[in-house]
Amino acid sequence: MTQRAKPRRVTKRRAETRQRLLDAAMEVFADEGFGRASVEGVCARAGYTRGAFYSNFVSLDEMFLAMWEQRTEVLLRSAAEAIEATEREPVATLAQGIDRVLDVAVVDEAWYRVQAEFTAHALRTPGLRRVLADREARIAELLLPFLERALRQVGRRMLDREAFVAALVAVHEGTAGQVLVEPDNPVVRERRRKLFLAVVDSYTKTDARGRA
Repeated sequence: MTQRAKPRRVTKRRAETRQRLLDAAMEVFADEGFGRASVEGVCARAGYTRGAFYSNFVSLDEMFLAMWEQRTEVLLRSAAEAIEATEREPVATLAQGIDRVLDVAVVDEAWYRVQAEFTAHALRTPGLRRVLADREARIAELLLPFLERALRQVGRRMLDREAFVAALVAVHEGTAGQVLVEPDNPVVRERRRKLFLAVVDSYTKTDARGRA
C-alpha cells in the first residue's frame, strides 16, 4: 500500500504570508494593471521572495481567483447582515428594499479595474474562460438564497431565477462603470437605482401573501 501525502497544515504564519501577498497583489493589479503585473512586482510590494509566492500560489491567475473568492465571502457576509437588519427593521416598499441592496452592492473602483482586466485576460486565455464562467455561476448560486429572502421581505418571488440573477449582474456591472466615470453626478446614481428597481419589478411578481 502507498501512503497518501498528508495535506499541508496551514499555520498562522503561512496564512499571514498568503494574505499579505494577496493584499500586495490587489495594489499591484489596481496600480499597474493585471496584464503588466509580475510575480516579482507582487513579491517586492509584499516584501517577500519568489519562493514565498510559489509556496502559496501557482500563478497570478490562481492568485486573482483566490482574491475573487475572498471578495465573494465579504459580499455574502454583507448581504446576510443587510437582510438581518431588514428583518429587524422591515422595509415598507420595494424601492426601500432596493436602497438596502445598493448599500451592499457598493462600487469599488480598484476592484472594478482589476476584475475588468482579468476578464479581458481570461477571454484571451484558453481554458480560463470556463473557469471564469464556473466561478460566476457559483457566485450566482450562493447569492440566490439571499435574494429569495430579500424578496420575501417585500412580498415578491422570482419568475426565472437564472435570468433574474443575470439581469442584476448586468445592471450592477454596467452602471458601476458609469458611476466611476462620473462619481459626483447624482443623475447617474439615480439612474442606477431606477434600473435596479426596473429589473426587480420585471423579473419578480407579487406572491399570494405579498404587499409590494
